[in-house]
Amino acid sequence: MPIQGRICSRGVWDETIPGISFDENGESNYAKLFDKLVQVSPRGEKGEMIWRSFVDRIKKNGQKNKYDCIVGVSGGTDSSYLLYLSKVKYGLRPLAVNLDNGWSSDIAVKNIKKVTNSLDIDLETFVIDYNEVKKVLRAYIKASLPWIDSPTDLAIKASLYKIAQREKIKYILNGSDFRSEGKQPTEWTYSDAKQMRYLVNVFENATTRNYPYYTISQLFGYGYLRNIKMVRPLNYLEYQKKLAQEFLIKEFGWEYYGGHHHENLFTKFAIAYWMPEKFGIDKRKISLSSQILSGEISRDEAIKIIETPAYDPSSIQKDTAFILKKLDFSEKEFTRYFNAPNKYYYDYPSYMPFLKKYYRFSKSVLSKVLPFTPTFFYEYESRNL
Repeated sequence: MPIQGRICSRGVWDETIPGISFDENGESNYAKLFDKLVQVSPRGEKGEMIWRSFVDRIKKNGQKNKYDCIVGVSGGTDSSYLLYLSKVKYGLRPLAVNLDNGWSSDIAVKNIKKVTNSLDIDLETFVIDYNEVKKVLRAYIKASLPWIDSPTDLAIKASLYKIAQREKIKYILNGSDFRSEGKQPTEWTYSDAKQMRYLVNVFENATTRNYPYYTISQLFGYGYLRNIKMVRPLNYLEYQKKLAQEFLIKEFGWEYYGGHHHENLFTKFAIAYWMPEKFGIDKRKISLSSQILSGEISRDEAIKIIETPAYDPSSIQKDTAFILKKLDFSEKEFTRYFNAPNKYYYDYPSYMPFLKKYYRFSKSVLSKVLPFTPTFFYEYESRNL
């Protein structure tokens, strides 16, 4: 989506971004949010020290187990490179876990096998009943929400926690990296278990008996009572996605899948077609802005990328037809939902009203459940305080 209205003097955040504001120098609050995240998650010598302290704790807590940590893998750049780092550079004994919701691309599946086989790392694939996957994704489309793939995010984390509990593993390594991905606005991507169950009940007249998710109380149980921590190593380590891709290709015969999170076919559809075409949302403005501030790309390069479609126009019709068939939607049904009034997380029940009402309490508790303060709270402060 082209730049619209005023644009941040440091990145490519523009007036399509919810809650954006600019100071007298044209710098946006999102650029300042990025600076805050850099401050709390430093790289260089300090970042290496922080991560090394995690490595020591991971090895100590897992010394009696077959595995001392879990790495969630998708076949994408970040998780593939994190597997290499965890075993080869830092001497950890990871169990690789992949969520199979029926939408992984062939390239992603091959990438996972190439890296795990080459590194001699055990792989567990957590398979979800596709009938339930279909119900959940249909419900989010019918609800007319922007991030229709948020149930996959919930399922990935829930499956990782479940396996960690079963294997008595205390650390889960997550390949997220705010310097290359940025912090997406809450309006664009937020959902939770309470909302998911509500939407499936209302729009599909069904329940989610086997679909993996976690409630707030379950998260507290995992993170505080059982002391299972989800860590983001790439926030502390010297890491550039392009260099990582070049390394993976050379070392393992890994293949690139064409775009951010395009290793999953439904995720690709949600990011590159549903959100831009229905909502005018281009998530690339967030990730590219962060990459500009990280020195991975120039501002001029980022603007050129944004001026091009997020989805290959020649493949939209074919890919959409595949999505509709797999979800049992007729073209007429899908068109009706696509043209329905846009909704956002605050239009349906969720945990968010509680998190906002008891902001300081929620921040304090979740900072104990996780080994870091969730970025939502920094975003909230940058926009509201």
